[in-house]
Amino acid sequence: MQYLHTMIRSANLDLTLDFFINKLGLKAVRRYDNKESKFTLVFLCAPDDLNNSLINKAPLIKITYN
Repeated sequence: MQYLHTMIRSANLDLTLDFFINKLGLKAVRRYDNKESKFTLVFLCAPDDLNNSLINKAPLIKITYN
């Protein structure tokens, strides 16, 4: 079995990204802003998984902010 991603809901996107990127060292792979539905998705991965995440879109952590 292969995990696609794990979703974490955030009440404060800036603080959440600061924790995962600056404190834990994860990398932002892609970001999706939906202005109509008022939500943002940010996909993160471990530095060593960056190439795999770009090719297979896995394994990732998805931060959901709305």
